[in-house]
Amino acid sequence: MRSAKSQVTLLALCQALAMTTNTVLITTAALIGYALAADKALATLPLAMRQIATMATTIPAALFMQRLGRRAGFLLGAIVGMVGSGVGIYSIAIADFVGFTLALILLGVSNSFVGYYRFAAADVAEDAFRAQAISWVIAGGILAAIMGPWLATGSQTWFNSDLYIGAMVAVLGLQLMTGLLLLGLEMPPMVSGEHVESGRSLLTIMRQPNFIVATLGSTVSYGIMVFVMTATPLAMAAVFHSFDQTASVIQWHIFGMFGPALFTGWLIKRFGVLTMIQVGAVLTLGCMGLNLLGTSFWHFAIALLLLGLGWNFMYVGSTALLTETYRPAEKGKVQATHDFVMFSFVAFTTYLSGRIFHRFDWSLLNQISWPLVLMTLVAVLWLQQRRWREQPG
Repeated sequence: MRSAKSQVTLLALCQALAMTTNTVLITTAALIGYALAADKALATLPLAMRQIATMATTIPAALFMQRLGRRAGFLLGAIVGMVGSGVGIYSIAIADFVGFTLALILLGVSNSFVGYYRFAAADVAEDAFRAQAISWVIAGGILAAIMGPWLATGSQTWFNSDLYIGAMVAVLGLQLMTGLLLLGLEMPPMVSGEHVESGRSLLTIMRQPNFIVATLGSTVSYGIMVFVMTATPLAMAAVFHSFDQTASVIQWHIFGMFGPALFTGWLIKRFGVLTMIQVGAVLTLGCMGLNLLGTSFWHFAIALLLLGLGWNFMYVGSTALLTETYRPAEKGKVQATHDFVMFSFVAFTTYLSGRIFHRFDWSLLNQISWPLVLMTLVAVLWLQQRRWREQPG
């Protein structure tokens, strides 16, 4: 078997392609939905359905991989992504909103497997390298910051500049490349008992303070990030920023999400996982504050950069904290439960984003975001105080 670092690198490349897909969809899907939907309040429904599909298939994906292995699951996800891309191309060509929604549902199913790349990295890494391995895989998204906006804008002229059909062609190519890379993935053999449900009960594991805080941190960071990010293209269009400016803001955001992952693992090792989650929460609160101050290009750009940075520290930190809560034979059910909760909230906030923006405004959307982030910050501080009290001496 190849070295752990080579396998983590391969997973990072797959993550890069997956995040590039996400970036293209984030930049274009709400605008495509707005163009195709009769009721403009449904503009973000396709993206929301993608998140619902991801949520609904998170547990089946985990069970599939527990039975047949990570590699088989990841390859299946890439194949479903190719089919979804094809449906999307056809639906946009005939201006079918329902078909486009179906395409994003299939891409959501594919995305449910992508969520386990970070756990696969933890599987191949030794304890001392685990946080850095998770961080490195997430750092694969740096490529998404470069390629995603470029593909989203450049593909406009490939076929139909009004409906961004080229964007879905780009997504198809990304899914194909992912499948080819995954053919080289090698995972360690499953340990005894990993094929079947074993270990402590799920309820016992979920009662652990570490599990509660880890799940809260990742769920709120991901949900609020998507909540604000999904509405950003609509908010910028409403104040007459160009599509190129919108793509640039998303690019800043993606850099913020994935750029720090090159060293987030080291920061966690140096300062502690709870401290880094706290820093992420403060940066996310800064995003909300800046969004409430104005709607210039630089307000959007800096706020979305802070949102990306906050997500990175909270999400990577929460994932690392989650790995402390289970034994090898328990990881399948724990990871599946965690991601089901997280993606359920993400699906809800994705749909709610478009509704709140259309029915109300950008200001209210940000005003209802910060209390959840503040609640998470308080929970992390509580766990930190609890750990300090439990230390001997």
